Amino acid sequence: MSPESPFFTHEVENQAPPLGDYDAWGTDTVLREGVAREGGGWAEAHLAAFGVVAGGELMRQGYVANENKPKLRAFDRYGHRLDEVEFHPAYHRVMQLGMQYGVHAFAWRNEDKPGAHVARAALSYMHAQAEAGTGCPLTMTHSAVPTLRHGTALAQRWLPKINSYDYDPRVMPMAEKTGCTIGMGMTEKQGGSDVRANSTRAVRQADGSYRIVGHKWFFSAPMCDAWLVLAYTSSDGGGAGLGCFLMPKVLDDGSRNAIRIQRLKDKLGDWSNASSEVEFHDARAEIVGQEGRGVATILQMVALTRLDCMIGSSALMRQALVQALHHARHRKAFGKRLAEHALMKNVLADLALDSEACTALTLRVARAVDASPRDAGEAAFARLATAIGKYWICKRCPPFINEAQECLGGAGYVEESNLPRLYRQAPLNSIWEGSGNIQCIDVLRALNKEPETREAFFAELLAAKGAHADLDREIGWLSSAFDDVTTLELRSRMIVERMALALQASVLLRAGVPGAELFATTRLGGEHGLNYGTLPADAPFDAMMARAAVAA
Repeated sequence: MSPESPFFTHEVENQAPPLGDYDAWGTDTVLREGVAREGGGWAEAHLAAFGVVAGGELMRQGYVANENKPKLRAFDRYGHRLDEVEFHPAYHRVMQLGMQYGVHAFAWRNEDKPGAHVARAALSYMHAQAEAGTGCPLTMTHSAVPTLRHGTALAQRWLPKINSYDYDPRVMPMAEKTGCTIGMGMTEKQGGSDVRANSTRAVRQADGSYRIVGHKWFFSAPMCDAWLVLAYTSSDGGGAGLGCFLMPKVLDDGSRNAIRIQRLKDKLGDWSNASSEVEFHDARAEIVGQEGRGVATILQMVALTRLDCMIGSSALMRQALVQALHHARHRKAFGKRLAEHALMKNVLADLALDSEACTALTLRVARAVDASPRDAGEAAFARLATAIGKYWICKRCPPFINEAQECLGGAGYVEESNLPRLYRQAPLNSIWEGSGNIQCIDVLRALNKEPETREAFFAELLAAKGAHADLDREIGWLSSAFDDVTTLELRSRMIVERMALALQASVLLRAGVPGAELFATTRLGGEHGLNYGTLPADAPFDAMMARAAVAA
């Protein structure tokens, strides 16, 4: 409408331009430095190629996939049972791109190269910034591999399809597909994280397979080709105990397995992904590993999915920071750009510091996971640090994204900004694969039953001893924090939080990254408030914002 029109009311000005397509790898200094530091630099060309996709088409498709939630099609028009989930084409495109670049399989296809899990963590990190919901099937497909290796015959049949870079959503027997995805069913209505309270039963058949009757309260994701599930192999809950089973969607003869989807979960966020409640009506499955060893068998999968919780939360924080920095560097208020105001500088620099610390610790744990088969010390460190990082990084995500929203003002509360989607997604990783209390108890269990984990933890911290006085003091406090065993569980959240902060400081200080000393001073030395934006006045605000921004 022209200015001469009587209905012309105003010109649109002082709005940040759309961020548009950007290179999620090339513009992320922290990620590139961290991957190189932790041993994944040899995959740079592959990561660089995916970075353009993740910051471009994947980001655009992610918006559409979340605007169009999956729908349950329990029956066809004639009343035949379907138990299928219908997705928008954008979801399928996101899955196709993720699998094409190996978000689910890159580590296994390159496991002869040290640092493969670090490079794969970077792929997942970029993918989750664009679209986090598809991370559920991609993560579980990736993490199922060590568990499936407990069954030689199963591994021989399934792993070539699981490690394929082809996305094949067709509903048909595994042998006829070009690629497969794997889900998980552990928890039940009466037990939740207490899987020993499960009631689902598995009865061995003459051919060695099992027939399973029962239910799963959270069954993710129902569109996968098979699931790892827990069920008791005895009629009274005693005897052999829980077993781990691989349950396919479609049997070898092309018939549907007896898995009945009761409903899809109506979730706070994670809208592109389908989570469900199911019942098993004599569903056919094969045991993975030994009867009675189901929990131990599936925990190898859980250990990797917990690392992906760290990756996912770090990624959400990074994307929220990208959006906040972009807005603040263009929007003006009170005569200058938001990013030029002193207090906004403090907030943005503080967010950037926390984001880098979370990403750095995540990549360090990925290196430990990668080295675990070759190095007992790294295996012990990974065992403990995964639970520590899962607790702390996932807890930091919701307040971090809320602060980033506030940088946009009211616009940050509007769907088009992407911040509401990130905010809805933020609590998920602290709940998925064991809530905060479960992680803290797991830390205590590891320290009690596996003394090598404590040795590995303190070895990691002592490698940075002398780099900063506040870290040295924190090491001293932590060394005596476990002495009073009578109150240990009550104090465990405080202890695990301080273990996490000390680990983050150690990683940053040894890497010599800008802001490392500031992190130790503020997070360990007490020179920081309870909210973001409380850095001391002499912090290098401009440099920290510039390090984190994707463009001028």
